[in-house]
Amino acid sequence: MKSRGGARGGGRSSVSFLHEDRDIIVVDKPEGLATIAPAGGRGKNLLDLVTDRIRRRNPKGRAAVVHRLDRDTSGVMVFATNARSKTTLMNEWNRRAVDRRYLALVEGAMEGDSGILDSWLAEAGPSRMRIAQAQERGALHARGSWSKVAEGNGFTLLEVALETGRKHQIRIQLASIGHPVAGDLHYGARRDPGGRLMLHASLLTLVHPATDETLRFESPAPPAFRAALSTSR
Repeated sequence: MKSRGGARGGGRSSVSFLHEDRDIIVVDKPEGLATIAPAGGRGKNLLDLVTDRIRRRNPKGRAAVVHRLDRDTSGVMVFATNARSKTTLMNEWNRRAVDRRYLALVEGAMEGDSGILDSWLAEAGPSRMRIAQAQERGALHARGSWSKVAEGNGFTLLEVALETGRKHQIRIQLASIGHPVAGDLHYGARRDPGGRLMLHASLLTLVHPATDETLRFESPAPPAFRAALSTSR
């Protein structure tokens, strides 16, 4: 298994490219950058930046989105570079994305050292999710687990491993148990120690869509995550 990683600094605004081949491009996404332009918009977005990169060697090439990170979430993200890879990754994502982990700085002290996040989610508006009942129409099962990394200053740093990849899954599930992600005013956070949503995609282990090689990509936590554990704001 090959492993790749990227170095990050606090408040980094540029995209780091972790891996490129004829089928995929893997990047380390900065916070504050949308994955795609909003409907009807033409703002700066990651899809266009990755497409520009591809077109340096293939003027007709274009990146394809196979999964997304929220605008204010940073970390590891993969794009397909051709239709075959896009189809394979989208149809087999849960099998090929064998390990997906995030770092989340949450408000409050978690009870215990680890736990399970298991619930059903439903849309509550164009950009909001809510906890739902399993029998509700349109409800989707969302499951993952968390383990404690460190704590201090009224925060806990968690590593969250996903089994499913639902919209806002980590954010709404942690908020629903009384520990919203710091800086997530959308879901009830009261503190903003880093001037951003304190959620970071730290690891992706991916089975390559063409070669079936297992690749591991990592991005360390931005410095603000650990700084918040000891700095009063």
